[in-house]
Amino acid sequence: MAAKLFRGFGDPTRLAILLELRGGERRVKDLVATVGTSQGNVSGHLACLKECGLVLDRPEARQVFYRLASDEITQLLQAAERLLASTGTQIDLCPKFTRRPRRR
Repeated sequence: MAAKLFRGFGDPTRLAILLELRGGERRVKDLVATVGTSQGNVSGHLACLKECGLVLDRPEARQVFYRLASDEITQLLQAAERLLASTGTQIDLCPKFTRRPRRR
């Protein structure tokens, strides 16, 4: 299960959404503007994050606001930032963590 959890954090768009939601509730429109991808892409990733229990939504009139599901997510992201502060260069240079091109 831990591998599945970290896979959710491993996608750059999902991670950007989670990082943005640390600042509080956001609408899809807000996330599109800050994450820099399409509405469909953001909506798809939010659906995934919601299904996994990492994000909650709150409908209000004709809008839906999204937020992190728990404080533990914020704590995990903060711990990752602290870890990267001390090991980021090593991780960046590690040949085992090179990004593979996507298959088509």
